[in-house]
Amino acid sequence: MMLFLYTMLLYLLQPIIWLRLWCLSYKNIRYRERWPERYGFSIKKIQPHGIHLHAVSVGETLAILPLIQSLRDNYPNIPIILTTMTPTGSELARTMADRSIHHAYLPYDLPGSMKRFFKQTCPKLVIIMEKELWPNMISLLYNQNIPLIIVNARLSERSACSYKRISIFMKPLLQRIALIAAQSHEDRERFIKLGADKTKIIIAGSLKFDISVTSEMKKKSNRLRHQWTFSRPTWIAASTHHGEEKIILETHQKLLEDFPDLLLILAPRHPSRCQKICYLTKKYNLNYILRSSNLVPSSNIQMVIVDTIGELMLLYGIADLAFVGGSLVQHGGHNPLEPASHAIPILMGPYTFNFKNICESIKKNNGLITVTSANSLTKSIIMLLLHKNLRVYYGSQAQRVLQNHQGTREQLLHILQPFLPPQHNYYENTTKNFRSHNH
Repeated sequence: MMLFLYTMLLYLLQPIIWLRLWCLSYKNIRYRERWPERYGFSIKKIQPHGIHLHAVSVGETLAILPLIQSLRDNYPNIPIILTTMTPTGSELARTMADRSIHHAYLPYDLPGSMKRFFKQTCPKLVIIMEKELWPNMISLLYNQNIPLIIVNARLSERSACSYKRISIFMKPLLQRIALIAAQSHEDRERFIKLGADKTKIIIAGSLKFDISVTSEMKKKSNRLRHQWTFSRPTWIAASTHHGEEKIILETHQKLLEDFPDLLLILAPRHPSRCQKICYLTKKYNLNYILRSSNLVPSSNIQMVIVDTIGELMLLYGIADLAFVGGSLVQHGGHNPLEPASHAIPILMGPYTFNFKNICESIKKNNGLITVTSANSLTKSIIMLLLHKNLRVYYGSQAQRVLQNHQGTREQLLHILQPFLPPQHNYYENTTKNFRSHNH
């Protein structure tokens, strides 16, 4: 009955969802595109009988990349389907798409939409990042004997309290999930209290720690640093949100008084906001170029505004220190582990609840500095720019925390083995299935 009521409500909400997509499209035109795909229609040819991984947006997509790479290395003949929900996540996923990785939007959780989608994809295994619990999807996969695994599973106390109100609905859904790989002991306990089978929950840590700077990435960063900055001090403000850019620009303006050749790389969380940021930058009389222009910042350019997707790891590599956004406003902060992988100091605001445990761990080990305003941000950056030994210390401490928590990817690969077909005869079976599917 609860599933029926949920489905009816979702159908009734569709006009509001369409209106929301249309409103969002004024900020990002891509929200107007591929609507049929959101209902399981018009999906390009996807090789079926593979592994389906779902990551909502950019953050989750970046976090799941190490697992995707390992799956490709260990199961090279199994097709991979990567779904997202947002245009920014989709754009990043499409840059990865090739013959072995296929991308599409995950449809809305309507019975017909989900049936159409999974009729085309017929996955052997479905892996979802963090806590995306779609009742109709879970029920459909369970009825078709397709295992569903949640990795990087996290459940905040606030979310757990909300779900507890509908525990009579949540318990049967959670028990239909084949396995939950929780990030921490606290997450595991919260899932159990909601009704999940404790024998199907393990603590595997966070995939977000399993990032590394490849030799190829290091070469690209060094090459770009030589082109852009050479000997100029450089800082990056990454994944910023509305309300933070004003603080960043005010800070940079003050910093230029003491460091006239200082370069700022400003990368908003949503590149669609770049036009407004450019307008705001002009009000502060700062000279800038857009990253998409492919121009090299000359000595009179004080800022590079990043209007591209998927380049943060590259750009962290040319900075002396990083401010990670979403933390000076009540958004909850973004991933501090990417700058940590480059061993540079990390500054964040007080609102870091999205990465609470990670930020607490890095701060406890002197790898993260908390700032609360333009004034405290300015003072902290001045301190770091004046003292290279402090930059090296804070950066190495952040990197050490990252390295000490790695290993989730290998553990997940071991866990996934029983759910995947044997490798030795998989290619032959997949080829036959693909031919029969298309005839």
